[in-house]
Amino acid sequence: MEELVIRDADVVDGSGADAYRADVVVDGGRIVEIVKEAAAAGCQRPEARRELDAEGLVLSPGFVDMHAHSDLALLRDPDHSAKAAQGVTLEVIGQDGLSYAPVDDRTLGEVRRAIAGWNGPGDDVDFDWRTVGEYLDRLDRGIAVNAAYLIPQGTVRALAVGWEDRPATPRELDRMRQVVAEGMEQGAVGMSSGLTYTPGMYARDAELTELCRVVASYGGYYCPHHRSYGAGALEAYREMVALTREAGCPLHLAHATMNFGVNKGRAPELLALLDQALADGADISLDTYPYTPGCTTLAAVLPSWASEGGPEETLRRLADDGTAERIRHHLEVIGSDGCHGVPVEWDTIEISGVADPALADFVGRTVQESAALRGEDPWVTARHLLLSDRLAPTILQHVGHEENVREIMRHRVHTGGSDGILQGAKPHPRAYGTFPHYLGHYVRELGVLSLEECVAHLTSRPAARLRLPDRGLVREGYVADLVLFDPATVAAGSTFAEPRTLPTGIPHVLVGGRFVIEDGRRTDVLAGRAIRGTPPA
Repeated sequence: MEELVIRDADVVDGSGADAYRADVVVDGGRIVEIVKEAAAAGCQRPEARRELDAEGLVLSPGFVDMHAHSDLALLRDPDHSAKAAQGVTLEVIGQDGLSYAPVDDRTLGEVRRAIAGWNGPGDDVDFDWRTVGEYLDRLDRGIAVNAAYLIPQGTVRALAVGWEDRPATPRELDRMRQVVAEGMEQGAVGMSSGLTYTPGMYARDAELTELCRVVASYGGYYCPHHRSYGAGALEAYREMVALTREAGCPLHLAHATMNFGVNKGRAPELLALLDQALADGADISLDTYPYTPGCTTLAAVLPSWASEGGPEETLRRLADDGTAERIRHHLEVIGSDGCHGVPVEWDTIEISGVADPALADFVGRTVQESAALRGEDPWVTARHLLLSDRLAPTILQHVGHEENVREIMRHRVHTGGSDGILQGAKPHPRAYGTFPHYLGHYVRELGVLSLEECVAHLTSRPAARLRLPDRGLVREGYVADLVLFDPATVAAGSTFAEPRTLPTGIPHVLVGGRFVIEDGRRTDVLAGRAIRGTPPA
């Protein structure tokens, strides 16, 4: 007898088709039978060792977080309710061009310092890997939800070139090609870049194109955090479209927003650009989170020249009064490339987390507010934080526009991504709330998307991008990564005031047919594994 039958569920199967009532049978980690309208038809209903009454609940495929920063959280926090409780059954990590494989000892230390604001310093993690394959093997020991990995181009460049702002030599480019090929062979699904983060931003288009050719040869995709989401946003999008078309590589645009005052109401221009490229045969998808503020590190807004050479060189420059004044001028007057070419507005930058508890009073306030309390210029406050916390502070940037958010999420190649940074005392609520916020706020309350359409955005579309033939739909034979939620009550509990509050209305989540959330509570099941890419035949 089979393990589980889910009775009388309203199945929203991920295809975008209308919901239907069915009994769904799960056994051996897969969906083995779907009996539509079983009760109404009066037919023999399937039986199993366990029966779950799903009356009033929607059954959908598990949600795929196309942009996650859980690279260390998956290892240090077996509970991982931040994602499991949202119905996320698969996260794509290795984002924004910086993560922890492939590395050597030198590069690992540099990367750990550079992205401590995203993932913490990692002092509580045993870094017993160096290659992509070894990292995926580490995930396979058991994690809360599944994870796929993107090779981080910035880390690859740090490994082969270092943190200098210069073109790669032919020999260095050959090494990067080899490292990317090895990572793809070992199971990565593509490559990411952070083209406003060092050292990835130092790569010219020709270098990126060559690496994308390697990625494409293994059936992977390129996921860039491109060179500007501000003053040069449209040009940056065009650059990525042209680059990947030349390389013959599928393109997935990370957190595809149009931010800062210069882009208010300009989402239709971005979508027109993408529509033309799609009509011309380009393979493009994108992800967004359903909020207006962004989230990154305070150090990320610095001009790229200030970060050349790595974190220790950045701190040295900040400590020098003359160099610090040059940094301030680039930030406040010129508009640094780290701040997307827009002069920084300190009243939009809220400190969301610090590593040093002695700096906790800065959290939850903008740099402008803290500066006023301290009776000093905002740059003095920002510099103090960067030096005292050794580049670790994380920030919320209140620079988005609601009309842009809604317009982009309607697009036919849109998928969902939390961009969830789990560090800090007051992280962005998207880390704990993205997927229920889509379903509760933008579907039920605002009607921006229908329920069936939204579920397709969060399930089958990302599964197709990841080339997963047996995930993303409620179908017989598919892996039983499933979510049961109440469409009348599902909602994000997280807010900017209380960002770690778990969602409501999602009582059950299954990963590989096993309950990781049951009756609204996290179980002790670690059913997640690394989802490896497979080269085309």
